[in-house]
Amino acid sequence: QVQLVESGGGLVQAGDSLRLSCAASGRTFNNYSVGWFRQAPGKEREFVAAIRWAFANTYYADSVKGRFTISRDNAKNTVYLQMNSLKPEDTAVYYCAARSGVVVTRRSYEYDYWGQGTQVTVSS
Repeated sequence: QVQLVESGGGLVQAGDSLRLSCAASGRTFNNYSVGWFRQAPGKEREFVAAIRWAFANTYYADSVKGRFTISRDNAKNTVYLQMNSLKPEDTAVYYCAARSGVVVTRRSYEYDYWGQGTQVTVSS
């Protein structure tokens, strides 16, 4: 069983930066893929970014490419989402999720474990 805890959300202005963290306990992220998703009020949950832990391959939604960076820290068993040049449309609850195996997917239903979410609010 894997437990995921997100942190780092908050209220910022457009153009600012935030770094979200996703710490795992119960099992290391070896042989897992980890993704970040977000859900704005009234909208479906959408893929943001993912990383294949073993090889650190990264994948991004077009809407965040060039602004967001996903990374991992092996020693801390933690995945980060660095968010730069934030826009009001980035406002959402951000979730991290993990799935066993090295196949990375953008489909939320293919992830096995989820954190509780952290709120990111970007004011204009």
